[in-house]
Amino acid sequence: MELSLLQQKFNIVFGKESESSFFAPGRVNLIGEHIDYNGGLVFPCAITLGTYAAASKRHDNKFRVFSMNFENLGIIEFSLDDLTYQKEHNWCNYLKGVLKYLLEAGYKVPSGLDLLFFGNIPNGAGLSSSASLEMLMCKICTDLYGLSLSSTEAALLGKKVENEYIGVNSGIMDQFAIALGKANHALLLDCNTTEYQHVPFEIEGYSIIIMNTNKRRELADSKYNERRSECESALSKLQNAFDIKALCDLKEEDLTKAADIINHPIEFKRVKHAVTENIRVIDATKALENNDLFTFGKLLNASHISLKDDYEVTGKELDTLVAAAWDADGTLGARMTGAGFGGCAIAIVENQKAETFIESVNSKYLKEIGYEASFYIASIGNGPIQLN
Repeated sequence: MELSLLQQKFNIVFGKESESSFFAPGRVNLIGEHIDYNGGLVFPCAITLGTYAAASKRHDNKFRVFSMNFENLGIIEFSLDDLTYQKEHNWCNYLKGVLKYLLEAGYKVPSGLDLLFFGNIPNGAGLSSSASLEMLMCKICTDLYGLSLSSTEAALLGKKVENEYIGVNSGIMDQFAIALGKANHALLLDCNTTEYQHVPFEIEGYSIIIMNTNKRRELADSKYNERRSECESALSKLQNAFDIKALCDLKEEDLTKAADIINHPIEFKRVKHAVTENIRVIDATKALENNDLFTFGKLLNASHISLKDDYEVTGKELDTLVAAAWDADGTLGARMTGAGFGGCAIAIVENQKAETFIESVNSKYLKEIGYEASFYIASIGNGPIQLN
């Protein structure tokens, strides 16, 4: 997105110049799926697709907001005096949630803003467009109002917006991955303690290809909350026998005993995924440190199989896409990423074979599903920034 186009559009919509422009990335999770809320380790990275905004301060309490992605909705207006959730405010509720919790935390928001947004994250694809929007709004408020909000505080505030304001029972990974993004690094995050480290992600000769099923998935409407409640039920049973705070604290050698304690085949499958996926994250980071991309790719494949068989969050579209990627020449590994039930998968592919990979995978997907997938070659980027 060229800044000049963003600013031009702002001028057309609001009849004045914007003061500042901002960007916040989306994210992909390389490995460690559906374990952030189970106290596990995750390994996401910020990507160079994301959300842009142009902003200008107002002299009253009013916010006027426009999205180039939802032009048919026109300008949506709300006030600092009423930040309650309203269905008709659509995507703007994420912004309202950020403002509400900033004020509740004691931060000063002295006036409203005129805001124009543009996102090049495919909507509903599972690359965290909502967390990108939340972290972008935190960055806008921090810079324009001079707030002392740290990246970690912004991430936790964004999670609160999702959980308490929007009503999605999600974990901490998306906001942390975006708020703490660092170019050419992935983030190894312990979701139990929020301790993290940046791990160099050098895959010379290979690219991350994001593959979008083009089947929309709405997180709040999916079986996400159902999976989470299954895990919580299993945890409460296991805590009678094991000294654990979260499912990912369980040792792999204790899984056989855990099966008897849980005495519920479906809940046990969820536990098995959480425990083994956590181990795969540890093994994947070690593989990268040893520059062993072959092993890293195999772990991605194993992650997808576990998400398909034990956690049951893939579906025909994702399975078709990933199977086609596994069959393609030059693929190190592939798996679904995000919440599942549609959305995206990722593959690590030789640069020289990326073009034929896309053609081959798309051809098989089209034949099986009846419509095309979309493909994006991703670069690993930084967290939210003020552009001017």
